[in-house]
Parts: sequence; structure tokens; C-alpha cells
Amino acid sequence: MRKKCLYALSVMLWCLPCKAQQVIYAGMQDWVEGRGDTLSIIKVEKRSKNKLRLSGGADYRIWAEDNEGLCRYLKSRCFAVKVDTALYINCKKVRYNRFRFGAWYAPALHVAGKLYFKAQPVGSVAAGKITPPERTKLGGEVGDALASSALIFERVYYELDPKNGKVEFVGKDKMFSLLKDNPELQTKLLAETSEAAEVMERYIQSLK
Repeated sequence: MRKKCLYALSVMLWCLPCKAQQVIYAGMQDWVEGRGDTLSIIKVEKRSKNKLRLSGGADYRIWAEDNEGLCRYLKSRCFAVKVDTALYINCKKVRYNRFRFGAWYAPALHVAGKLYFKAQPVGSVAAGKITPPERTKLGGEVGDALASSALIFERVYYELDPKNGKVEFVGKDKMFSLLKDNPELQTKLLAETSEAAEVMERYIQSLK
């Protein structure tokens, strides 16, 4: 009888809803050292295509319900937020060759001591993805604007080195060097025709 009661109690505890573990990190060094603040009121929302089209920026909005001060902090000053195993980087806190990624948060992977976050192509990465035919289809600034707007929903990976804050684009060249100890994957990489995030993520995961 006692065993049955213990079993029933364990089932009840297992079925109870568990709140996600939420940790916010003020700066990159805080994240490196695992020095964060634990909360339980954070909300994570994947932004719709309409919102991305209207205001640009990263894919996730993170805020605190009924806490305006914390909302401002999360939007402008916080470096990263971890919800269970999911990590999000505040795009306002990072740059790629002085180019901004916009507001809001990008999903990130912590692999082999580096952070890999998924964001919109900017700077030279964006320029490389706007092909000459797209530039000249309508000509001039109008053609450039339409071609650039097509990149709003494209995502690529960037590598953030926590030691120095340097951000690099993870294209085929960068990934090839990261795979220096795996010639089989290097060969597969050379056959890829895209540097999009969904392609590169498979190779990033292999670095673990």
C-alpha cells in the first residue's frame, strides 16, 4: 500500500506545471561568469512577419508583464536572456562591423565557447545577398530598396566571441575553417549552395 501511495505522489508531482527557469544577464561578462538574475515574469514572443516588415529588427520580443521599468531594461540594457535551455541575445548590444541589427532579441547557440546568433544580413553580408539583377530590375534607389526589403525575413548566423566581443559572419569560408578537424563535413559544406541559417546550423551543431 505504501509503495502505491509513493508512486501516486510521484506521478502527481511530475504532472504539476513547472515554471520555466528565467535568467537575465546585464552584460556579456556577466553571461561568461554565469552571474545573472533569476526571474519568473518574463514573456517571450516570436514577432510576426507584419511586425518585422513594419519595424525590422530581430525575431523575438522579450518583456515583463506589468513591469514597465523591467521592460525598458530588457529592451535597451540587458545583454542576454535564458529561458530554460533557450538563449536569446539582445541585438541592440552587438554590432557587425559597426552595423546595427536593430532592436529585440535573436536566438543564440552556445557552442565550443562561442555564441552563434541568428539575425538578418547586414552590411557586407546584406550587400553580398543582393544580386546585380535584383539591383537593376527597377533601377536606382527604388531597385535597391526593394532588394534590401527582401532581406527582412532572411536569416544568417554570426559568431560572437565572448572574450573580445568580436562578431563575424558565419558563411561557408568561416565554417570551413571551423570544421578543420572534420574533413568529411568540409566536403559536404563545399557542396552547399546556400549560407542561410538553416543550412549553417547543422554544421554549427556539429562543433559541440
